[in-house]
Amino acid sequence: MNAALLLLAATAALCLIFAAVFLMARRIDNYGIVDIAWSYAFAALAAFYALAGSGWPVRRALIGALACLWSLRLGTHLYVRVMGHHPVEDGRYLALRQRWAANFTREMFRFFQMQAMSVVLLGAAFLVASINPRPALHPLEIAGAFLWLIALTGEALADRQLAAFKRDSANRGRVCATGLWRYSRHPNYFFEWLVWVAFFVFSLGSPWGWVAIIGPASILWLLLRVTGIPMNEEQNLRNRGDAYRRYQQTTSAFVPWLPKK
Repeated sequence: MNAALLLLAATAALCLIFAAVFLMARRIDNYGIVDIAWSYAFAALAAFYALAGSGWPVRRALIGALACLWSLRLGTHLYVRVMGHHPVEDGRYLALRQRWAANFTREMFRFFQMQAMSVVLLGAAFLVASINPRPALHPLEIAGAFLWLIALTGEALADRQLAAFKRDSANRGRVCATGLWRYSRHPNYFFEWLVWVAFFVFSLGSPWGWVAIIGPASILWLLLRVTGIPMNEEQNLRNRGDAYRRYQQTTSAFVPWLPKK
């Protein structure tokens, strides 16, 4: 199957999947499940490209495996977090309920469809690799795989450290500043972005691989300017006040770095 047909089939399927997720969200009255669906959708997309693509089978299997392992880990992590708080909905979606009160159903459906389209766009790295017929791995593909391993390990470690901190009742109301969180206020976001950098580096071993820059560029913009750090910092300031302000003064917001004195 050529690239155009792969892209068309993936887009149609994901739009249908996210429409079904929207109906499920309405039924349980928790629109936060779109985060879970978004994360798992990359595994489905990468697997489809790897199976239906016309490229070298080894490359297709490798990029499919990298994408699926990352996607399944992130999706499962979000499933535990979102459903562990159900029926309480994430604050971001409570805010959207208020913002779109006049036309909430229509606007939220549109939002879910935008999530489907974002998966297609961000999955460009998986597509270009899956149609590359070159029968050998490029050094950039090997470098991308190693960078992916570092990024996934860092992201999983950051999530585990934060979860362990929250499980301790003695830490209620306190700021997590241990482990990776001593060097960055959002190490999970940093390593998540690094995963996308790794996919981009991997894609550079294929023709048209440069189009995959949309992945790390979009994720960086979202994390730094839209739904990532700004909303998280705002919520932490509301919940932890001066303790979090002191944390902001000493700790890097994104890239891990030595704390300020």
